[in-house]
Amino acid sequence: MHDIRAIRANPAAFDAALARRGDAGVSSEVLALDEARRAKIKAAETAQAEQNKASKEVGAAKGRGDEGEFERLRALVANKKAEIAAMQDEAKALDAQLTDALARIANLPAEDVPDGADEDDNVEVAKWGTPRTRNFAPKEHYEIAAVASHMDFETAAKTSGSRFVMLKGAVARIHRALAQFMIDTHVDQNGLLEVNSPVLVRDEAMYGTDKLPKFGEDSYQTREGMWLVPTSEVPLTYSVAGDVLDAAQLPIRLTAHTLCFRSEAGSAGRDTSGMLRQHQFEKVEMVSVTHPDESDAEQKRMLRCAERLLEALEIPYRTVILCTGDMGFGARRTYDIEAWLPGQDTYREISSVSTTGDFQARRMNARFKPADGGKPQFVHTLNGSGLAVGRCLIAVLENGQQADGSVTLPAVLAPYLGGKSTLTADGALT
Repeated sequence: MHDIRAIRANPAAFDAALARRGDAGVSSEVLALDEARRAKIKAAETAQAEQNKASKEVGAAKGRGDEGEFERLRALVANKKAEIAAMQDEAKALDAQLTDALARIANLPAEDVPDGADEDDNVEVAKWGTPRTRNFAPKEHYEIAAVASHMDFETAAKTSGSRFVMLKGAVARIHRALAQFMIDTHVDQNGLLEVNSPVLVRDEAMYGTDKLPKFGEDSYQTREGMWLVPTSEVPLTYSVAGDVLDAAQLPIRLTAHTLCFRSEAGSAGRDTSGMLRQHQFEKVEMVSVTHPDESDAEQKRMLRCAERLLEALEIPYRTVILCTGDMGFGARRTYDIEAWLPGQDTYREISSVSTTGDFQARRMNARFKPADGGKPQFVHTLNGSGLAVGRCLIAVLENGQQADGSVTLPAVLAPYLGGKSTLTADGALT
């Protein structure tokens, strides 16, 4: 959510920042609503003052025995009361229109975000690891012999439709081990607080984390009106909604492993093979709530938390900063980590780490009291995947595949797999 006062102060700068994202200027529209709203409020206040003055004079006229003036003033008071109520209703309606308009405007990009139209204009900022040279043509994850019998798309389609999968046996166990490894690392090494969070949330939580009103079609809603979370960013971030925190409480660093749900609206025909793009998936999420002065450093910290997981899993990756045309609606700056997938012979996104500045905090009124005792300020919120569990499973399987159809697993997973380190071609852990 944007501060209307900032738009009033410099509408040209606001429109110029939005233009970097490819969005049309909207300052004139919102300022017209704001001016109409303020004019209606001022008119109501003027009418209220006239009513108050007339109310005082009613008694005086009665006391003088001036019945004509008394009746005139009494009628004036009644008329002003109705007039004020109507103007207040109009002001509320205009305020709702203004709030809705502001809620649909994307966050402004940080100055260091590169300009660009789409993912082709993203800029690589780091690279780790070297894809292995193989003497055979690597397969995609669902084609590997060790995996094929334990990644069941047909049964999932029978029960749930397309873009679902049933993981079985050793593959299901590796998937579970990856999530446990991620959570343990975030808690034991990265200092995050583990949270077991709900996957059903109310409208207010979706709105406060900028998923509504613009992106309702991307999520699933129950008949009772609850929403299935797109990620645990929603409940974790919204946990501070309406709070006025002490500065000493910041930063708040949280992590959760949850099921996530996305309708994938608008992605028809993309990544239909395998489990790269699913309606239901699992993710380990990171959320930080920080002092505004610390949010940029916190984003880099969160990025390293995610990158180190891939390094421990021995998966080559590259990190890119998203250009203005590829950033998400609520992001001020986003880094994507892309894991090497030899089956596709390319890097694919496995984590996004974003700072929203005070964009979400304004929507959910999350503030903190400065240490110097000044006026409460909005916190900054950040979120990042640490990591997408299913995509990490894909990366582990494809990077570890051998010519005989077996998969060599990362050593860091052995403690979660009973000491086993290989998935044989027939799908057994040894």
